[in-house]
Amino acid sequence: MFAAERPAAITALLLAGGRGARMGGVDKGLQPFHGAPLAWHALQRLARQTLAPAEVLINANRHLGDYRAFGVPVLPDGLPGFAGPLAGFLTGLEHCRTPLLLTLPCDVPLFPLSLCERMARALSAAHADIAMAAAPERTGRLRAQPVFCLLRAHVGLKQSLAAFMAEGGRKIDAWTARHPLTIVPFNQPGDDPLAFTNANTPNELRALEQAMPDTQSSTPNA
Repeated sequence: MFAAERPAAITALLLAGGRGARMGGVDKGLQPFHGAPLAWHALQRLARQTLAPAEVLINANRHLGDYRAFGVPVLPDGLPGFAGPLAGFLTGLEHCRTPLLLTLPCDVPLFPLSLCERMARALSAAHADIAMAAAPERTGRLRAQPVFCLLRAHVGLKQSLAAFMAEGGRKIDAWTARHPLTIVPFNQPGDDPLAFTNANTPNELRALEQAMPDTQSSTPNA
């Protein structure tokens, strides 16, 4: 019996470079959730993954010093004008030193601890260039989560994304549709149906805080 193939090394890129328009223009990754910034919660989830990332980066365009205080490299967009999450994808691909790049948003504080491992195994099994997570809606129907992507960090994918954005493209699924893609469902027994719930507004953030317990036992710099 042969052992399962070990997944390739992953760089995780936390996307915190948006305008936060629906949050009132504040820097979303720095908003408090159970007493600590949303970005900090995401970094803690990455540290506890069943397949730990080899490196973690943050993509941010404001308050860079605050993000650097978390102890990981911080990379602003290479494109001007808050060009959206794909600008963060491109920045990550330009700086990634591992075979795989995982992208994830800063406003989903309880994404699965098995995220890296399941995405990597699905990408390998499908021989795809991109894996995208999908989570159940309240109706039970699976919905793609485009910001949660695992990309093969090769030159061809980077060039494709750079060209797509130069043409004015901004939608993640419009770009990923150009490449071999596999969808990774997170609706298995034991999966938390709220794991991919995000907070776009102050009210959504408070509702999410009330619905989800504080699973962290410490706070930044504690």
